Amino acid sequence: MILNAENLNALRLGNSTAMRKGAGGAPAPLSPRIASTVPSSQKEQRYGWLGKMPRIREWVGGRVVQNISEGDYAIKEKKFELTIGVDRDDIETDNLGHYALLFEGIGEATVLDPEQLIWDLLKAGFTTPCYDGQYFFDTDHPVLDANGAVTSVANTDGGAGTPWFLLDVSRALKPLIKQVRRDFGDLVARDKVTDDNVFDFNEFRYGVDARMNFGYGFWQQAWGSKQALNAANYGAARAAMGSMKGDYGRPLGIKPNLLVVPPSLESAGLKLLNSEYAAGGETNEWKGTAELLVVPWLA
Repeated sequence: MILNAENLNALRLGNSTAMRKGAGGAPAPLSPRIASTVPSSQKEQRYGWLGKMPRIREWVGGRVVQNISEGDYAIKEKKFELTIGVDRDDIETDNLGHYALLFEGIGEATVLDPEQLIWDLLKAGFTTPCYDGQYFFDTDHPVLDANGAVTSVANTDGGAGTPWFLLDVSRALKPLIKQVRRDFGDLVARDKVTDDNVFDFNEFRYGVDARMNFGYGFWQQAWGSKQALNAANYGAARAAMGSMKGDYGRPLGIKPNLLVVPPSLESAGLKLLNSEYAAGGETNEWKGTAELLVVPWLA
């Protein structure tokens, strides 16, 4: 291949096409089921309002302004990139057949790597703080009771086994947040024969980059457990979530509707949510009470 502008432009177009093919052919992300995508316009987006949601009141007299408390919870933007080098000799000898698959792999990575990060964050909820300063899955989230006294509320029952998660994903804001300043876009090329990377290292470089990060929404919409996935523990989780209250005793109306499990718990999840009968032969009261989502990223 002669390294002129026309041929290098055609090569760049082919690489970009392969990347888009890889992104389009990647397995459909599962994370949108549990994470809301929130656009960001700054390096650190504050979510202090998560600590206090307003409620409507009967309009008697003048309006009452409900000031939204501003806490310290923020999601700081992170930069992500993926760059590869293509040997100039491979281009000159037109030895590029195997590179098409490599660029398809770049496209897949722009879809699947952020997916992995979201599920990693869910798994890390037992040891990672959320907006109230407690771990996302914890036994002592501070909530004010009807008299204004601080009480401790749990959204986990502990355990030491394989974790599973029961979520309410019906709300406007899902339990996790994907904050995006700029998503992965077009392939960027350093492919002029006069570029330093070609002169110094004899390679053409291609890359993609993005600016985003991930965080937690309302812990009240999520239950994390490392106990055995059985009828008793599932029922306890549903009861606890359905009883969740906001400050001053206001019921939150949480309705868990998604059971998230790794592949190793798929069988237990199917029996729990799909079987007509329970282990003792009685009618299975939990059939159809939630959708089962088996997530390979949790393996």
